[in-house]
Amino acid sequence: MAKNLIITGTGGQIGRAFVSHVSQKAGFNIFACDKEPQSPFDSANVTTVELDITDESQVSMFFDSIDCVDVLINNAGIGTFTPFEQRTVEEFMSVVDVNMKGTFLMCREAIKKMKVSGSGKIVNVGSVYGVVSSDYRIYGDSKRNNSEVYSMTKAAVIMLTKYLAAHYAKYNIQVNAISPGGVMRSQTKDFLSNYSNRTPAGRLAKESDLLPALEYLISDENVYTNGHNLVVDGGLTAW
Repeated sequence: MAKNLIITGTGGQIGRAFVSHVSQKAGFNIFACDKEPQSPFDSANVTTVELDITDESQVSMFFDSIDCVDVLINNAGIGTFTPFEQRTVEEFMSVVDVNMKGTFLMCREAIKKMKVSGSGKIVNVGSVYGVVSSDYRIYGDSKRNNSEVYSMTKAAVIMLTKYLAAHYAKYNIQVNAISPGGVMRSQTKDFLSNYSNRTPAGRLAKESDLLPALEYLISDENVYTNGHNLVVDGGLTAW
């Protein structure tokens, strides 16, 4: 019987890579969730869902529409790039709403169903910046400096992961996190050079670098790894 797997933030770069990868695996019904879904996925086992994870009523109705949840991948997340001293409360709370409140709501509703079925796996996407502070020296004049609120919320996601793992292991639910380092996008040459020099691997991550970690954490073979934050950063946090 096919398993129901939910992925949030599927309109983004990492989310689309996660969906594309998992959709090639047999045995999953995939719900690809995003507030503003992009082009549909070319796979018969993927259902695109328009979902605002910060809206409690929308989240509740979505979970009510499916009979069970086997796997939840909380990938949705946002940041803000204005300087700290110019941070507005609105900017701050918008990041908190998605990264913390949205993750909380999705976990809460998924766990309700997982308890009933007696098993489940949750993977929350954190960040190396939820583990260590960003290094301001790598950003130069890129105007994409990491924000304090992004780091705060990703640290919270990692701690939520540990809390849920500790409290729901007795229901055969494994809750883990993946914390990526910087992922290649359209960054400036200056940033790419600085970040690569700061990283033992000598480069930023590709989406494909995250897939083995995801595959392991959601696999049937993983029954004992729980509450772990799997850092995939090319060694950035090792020095």
